[in-house]
Amino acid sequence: MADLGTAVEQCVRPHTRCLQPPCSDPGDLPDIELPPAKELSPIEARNRERHAIVHALLDQGHGIREIARELHMGGNTVRRSARAATPEELLGSRRQPRPSQLDPYKPYLDKRWVEGHTNAVHLHAELKELGYRGNYQTISNYLRPRRRRRIRVVGPAPPGLRQVTGWIMHHPDRLSESEGKRLTEVLTRCPELAAAHRLIRSFAEILSTRTGQHLKAWSSEHELRNFPASIPFAAGLEKDWDAVVQGLTSHWNSGPVEGRVNHIKMVKRQMFGRAKLPLLRKRVLLTAAR
Repeated sequence: MADLGTAVEQCVRPHTRCLQPPCSDPGDLPDIELPPAKELSPIEARNRERHAIVHALLDQGHGIREIARELHMGGNTVRRSARAATPEELLGSRRQPRPSQLDPYKPYLDKRWVEGHTNAVHLHAELKELGYRGNYQTISNYLRPRRRRRIRVVGPAPPGLRQVTGWIMHHPDRLSESEGKRLTEVLTRCPELAAAHRLIRSFAEILSTRTGQHLKAWSSEHELRNFPASIPFAAGLEKDWDAVVQGLTSHWNSGPVEGRVNHIKMVKRQMFGRAKLPLLRKRVLLTAAR
């Protein structure tokens, strides 16, 4: 007989698109602007500290060679710091990029970025119409620092196929509040899954209340619902219909026998490799007599 969980999973599989929340316009999703990184890199901080120390020693009357020997620095490095009136002059070569063909078009790129046009390919095409003769990579490099500071806010990931199958198979009281809410959203978007959920709940009611006399009506309802994935499960019930109805109606079952068999198997595993069959037989008999 086909497993009920497999049948439910096969019912959910054709409706995986219903698991996705309604898509919103990407332009409606908010952006989070990350705070800028530290203003000073380690190299910039070191240059500022070096500039302050060199000028402090110069104000005390020390010479270039004496400062270089004291600070274990090269003479040219000390001389360069001494000639710079401000630390920014030392950092200028690092902070000021070389002139490029993109410089006249940077205000236009800044304006388009603020307007929400962030596709470098489209911006490259626009600049070519304006007379830009540079390549695409230059534009991409100019926009890259801005992309690193932006995060697109997206919603939670949609539930998976087996996750939804588990929600349908579980009793509603055993689902957490968030799981119940998400299952309700999925069933609201997909009437077919909602019908399958009602069908599973009615079968679970027959199992829990031992009302096997209603199984025939449930099977007829199943056929009317026309769920192809559940047909093997229903066909398996019909192959041994009397036994299934009896098992869902009578309070007598094979639970004690199965429990005893499971206990004997546990004792057998505990005695494996320790003694021969006579001791195992005696222990099984003694535990069964308790």
